[in-house]
Amino acid sequence: MTPARLACLCAALVLSGVAIIAIDAQRLSPRDVDRLPSKPADRRVSYGADPLQFGDLRLPPGAGPFPVAVVIHGGCWVSGFATLQNTSAFADALRDAGVATWNIEYRRLDNPGGGWPGTFTDVGAAVDHVATLAKQYPIDLTRVVVTGHSAGAHLALWAAARSRLPARTPLYQKAPLRMRAAVALGGPGDLRSFTQYAARICGTPVIERLMGGSPEAVPERYAHASPIELLPLGVRQLLIVGEDDGVMPERARNAYIAAAIKAGDAADVVVVPGAHFEVIAPGSAAWPIVRDKILALLVR
Repeated sequence: MTPARLACLCAALVLSGVAIIAIDAQRLSPRDVDRLPSKPADRRVSYGADPLQFGDLRLPPGAGPFPVAVVIHGGCWVSGFATLQNTSAFADALRDAGVATWNIEYRRLDNPGGGWPGTFTDVGAAVDHVATLAKQYPIDLTRVVVTGHSAGAHLALWAAARSRLPARTPLYQKAPLRMRAAVALGGPGDLRSFTQYAARICGTPVIERLMGGSPEAVPERYAHASPIELLPLGVRQLLIVGEDDGVMPERARNAYIAAAIKAGDAADVVVVPGAHFEVIAPGSAAWPIVRDKILALLVR
């Protein structure tokens, strides 16, 4: 085992004191990440009428206008696995780096109204709500990225692809928010491929539940919800994956990047130390790489 993989997550600074949290960085769990310290959001804002249609807005100090990252948590598209608390420390650390963050909640497949198409339309509505937020807060709409972890990585890539959707799909929204890039953190861009091993990762054939059927049963749904089938997305795509992340093994990530490049998109994969959750854990060996890659996408 390399020293990097045995490193500890340190230097998690709490503003109310100087609290140093040391966590084994080799295999962080979802609950480890939930417990990472984060400062409160500046505002909790609803983007729809459902209790789960809201997001936490964090703004850096100063006058702005600030670049913004839309942050989408993961959790196998299922409500019991994760909430936006799972990406709160991530969103807070980006805010400390000078980026406004809009950390969104959304209905998962086991919530009333979630699954197909509600999970997708929630994410689309939350992303588009950035334009509404910019009317009240100092947000620069010319510098927007969408980033998500695990299942949220799939949804981030899909959100960037919405301009490719045909009007006949219930996922269609006229003139979706334009963005500079999509940053997928340890999550799939190919739902058909992921069905082959999703049960091993999530404990259930979760993609079929999300989509309301298999790729063979509802092929048009997969064509409209799987980012690889919507290529070219027309925005830069960056896949950041832990070296020991079983959710996005080398074959899967390389296949998506190859397809994106072949379609004419700018796309890259970056492999960082750690497994599945280190990419969203400030203080991990992966974090400086993740942060700096996102910041580089938002340079004027």
